[in-house]
Amino acid sequence: MRAFFNTSLIFLLLYFCFSSDVSSSCHPQGQFYLNGMHKTGDVIVGGLFTVHFISTDPDLSFSSEPQQSQCYSFDIIGFRQAQTMAFAIDEINRNSNLLPNVTLGYSLYDNCLQLGIGFRAALTLVSGQEEQVTLEENCVGTPPVVGIVGDSSSSSTVAISTILGLYRVPLVSYFATCSCLSDRQRFPSFFRTIPSDDFQVNAMIQILKHFGWTWAGLLISDDDYGVHVARSFHSDLGPAGGGCLAYTEILPWGDDPAELRRIVDVMRKSTARVVIVFAYKGHMINLMKEVVRQNVTGLQWIASEAWSSVDVLQTPHLMPYLGGTLGISIRRGEIPGLRDFLLQICPDLHHNNTDGNSMVNQFWEHTFQCRFAPPPAGWVEAGGELCTGQEVIENVETEFLDVSNLMSEYNVYKAVYALAYALDDMLQCEPGRGPFSNNTCAHLQRLEPWQLVYYMEKVNFTTAFGDQVSFDENGDALPIYDIMNWVWLPDGRNEVQIVGEVKRSAFKDEELTLVEEKIFWNFESKQPPRSVCSESCPPGTRMARKKGEPECCFDCVPCSEGKISNTTEDFWSSPQRDHCVPKKTEFLSYHEPLGICLTITSLLGTFICVVVLGTFIHHHSTPIVRANNSELSFQLLLSLKLCFLCSLLFIGRPRLWTCQLRHAAFGISFVLCVSCILVKTMVVLAVFKASKPGGESSLKWFGAVQQRGTVLVLTSVQAAICTVWLVSASPMPHKNTQYQSDKVVYECVVGSTVGFAVLLGYIGLLAVLSFLLAFLARNLPDSFNEAKLITFSMLIFCAVWVAFVPAYISSPGKYADAVEVFAILASSFGLLVALFGPKCYIILLRPERNTKKAIMGRGIGS
Repeated sequence: MRAFFNTSLIFLLLYFCFSSDVSSSCHPQGQFYLNGMHKTGDVIVGGLFTVHFISTDPDLSFSSEPQQSQCYSFDIIGFRQAQTMAFAIDEINRNSNLLPNVTLGYSLYDNCLQLGIGFRAALTLVSGQEEQVTLEENCVGTPPVVGIVGDSSSSSTVAISTILGLYRVPLVSYFATCSCLSDRQRFPSFFRTIPSDDFQVNAMIQILKHFGWTWAGLLISDDDYGVHVARSFHSDLGPAGGGCLAYTEILPWGDDPAELRRIVDVMRKSTARVVIVFAYKGHMINLMKEVVRQNVTGLQWIASEAWSSVDVLQTPHLMPYLGGTLGISIRRGEIPGLRDFLLQICPDLHHNNTDGNSMVNQFWEHTFQCRFAPPPAGWVEAGGELCTGQEVIENVETEFLDVSNLMSEYNVYKAVYALAYALDDMLQCEPGRGPFSNNTCAHLQRLEPWQLVYYMEKVNFTTAFGDQVSFDENGDALPIYDIMNWVWLPDGRNEVQIVGEVKRSAFKDEELTLVEEKIFWNFESKQPPRSVCSESCPPGTRMARKKGEPECCFDCVPCSEGKISNTTEDFWSSPQRDHCVPKKTEFLSYHEPLGICLTITSLLGTFICVVVLGTFIHHHSTPIVRANNSELSFQLLLSLKLCFLCSLLFIGRPRLWTCQLRHAAFGISFVLCVSCILVKTMVVLAVFKASKPGGESSLKWFGAVQQRGTVLVLTSVQAAICTVWLVSASPMPHKNTQYQSDKVVYECVVGSTVGFAVLLGYIGLLAVLSFLLAFLARNLPDSFNEAKLITFSMLIFCAVWVAFVPAYISSPGKYADAVEVFAILASSFGLLVALFGPKCYIILLRPERNTKKAIMGRGIGS
């Protein structure tokens, strides 16, 4: 292949080489007479089709004599594809809404299924066929073709598109499926109306997965088409379908009896009952000769789009072997008016076959088994009577007129229309509002190929059949395939029916739809076959991989303790290891003693907060309440009540909402609580400073509004931390079997350790700050001092949470939740008792000390 590319590149350079005479004319070094047909027009569209599929080796030398390729074996389908392109162009020319002022013409060439001939034809299309080309000033003018529809094979398309891509000439293929062509760096001007093989591979993997076929063989052609498919299957079959390939064999080009015998022998000996074939009909014809010779039956064939609808394989001789085949087929479509167009075809009686419209004469000779005089060397396949040109096509049984199964033709039709719509969009560009530099538009007489590529990338239209046509960033069309099934009828006849489809929309991944009741299975059971390397292990045994074998192949060995062959994380084996019993579950429950104690303690703390709050409200006008900043005291009691209640979220079976809410509620409640304490401490310091001469101004910074605002801002910071944590890495329930094999521990994983650490760190920062300020104010006169109580409460709070961290880390399962609940309750009770115990004692038991005189004499904090 590399040698061919080098030769082709040299050919390209020589082909465009100018003579030594410095003038405005140039001459090709050589000219090739290629089999084709042409129609003049304002704009020419090129086409490459396989009208013959056997050729003599082309002469690549640059002789001065005209060179003519020798092609044999006329292909009706290839000729119908070419005529479909001619029909589409004729239909566009009659459409007043599409390219109204432009007439399209065409130049279509036969590639003879040969890379060299197809490459030569492509270069002829983009360079022109004139003997002498006179260039205008600055080498401007309408290009010989604005784009090419073709080629049919992936290998030819790769070679042609590699060269055309250098000049950004649009190439729209109707049959090249190799996934390698989706590489936009290598093929910047390539488009196609047939899906990529990547999609076809995914479609087949979905079929395998649907029927539980985890063990299959793969046969491929020896070219880009097959090699890239094999690569995709090997990388995707396991992860996407849970399957393995039993073998991968490369089918030889041509009839190689020894190699085919070896391949069929591999298929016969393999335990895989499913065989996937990515190859062409020529490969399958040769392969089936050997399959019949060895009488290999009982296989489920899966066909690629290249042979899934080939009539030559659907014969009574082969259907006992190929009946029931499931195939991926190109989307069928309807082209109204095509049959009438085909009926109008007639031979050119006034010119010989070298004139440029020789394809029709060759079709006539093939169809009516006649010949024109004089006989054209190299083209007539059969002798016989002379052709009159008056023969009637409808009187001959030929698949040429059967337009009920248009697949590749439908892709040709869409490819022509894609080029036409791109041209139409380009010609509708308004001067000064164009997409190119300085807002310029492209002009037909000075058209650069890359300008049309720009519009091709934006093509979006709907065919009369209702299919949307557009191209993605790789030049691939929206993929859709029909699933075909080969039915072998009892009377010996056969038919191919559609049993499903697989498609991808702009917003969804691949979707497989199958109508299983319609599928014909070529087995006695009339059911899908079973194709696995190893059967499922019986109860009491487990899978053990075979060394050097795919993961689908395994032995069954006795299960270890606690295991059975189909164990799940929620079950444990019976003592006999032949069935599952539910594992014990563990979490901090409301029904166990520990959970009950913690629940009662939480509710008791909440009740005490309510009682203290009621007491303060009832005695709100007394000096002890008024002297201790009653509003902050009420806020502090409410936040403590929330602290007690949030501990209940840690008890019970973890669920998603409790896992997400428990830490957020805990973090916000405690920050609200510690913020109130911090503001209280700052108010104490401000009051003391205001009592000194000249310090009255300090109180203006600690009014009621400022106090509320400070608490709100500090709490909002924690709320933001919790929000970021929940959005980025939310806590969630988790079934942990690591602690004990026979037990499932339900727990909440924090999601983000960093988020949990920041939440605790922020609480700790405020607590330490409150403690330091209170400690600095501990020696203030009693008349103004509540700092001693705050200092003591913060000391308890910090001690509890410092002890919590190592205890939490070292506690497994439900005990980690119990440690956190205990820390919440202990710190909450410490704050409640230290801050409100002395005040409640005075209010309830020593009311004689609840006077302004007593308060002023003993201080605010007594």
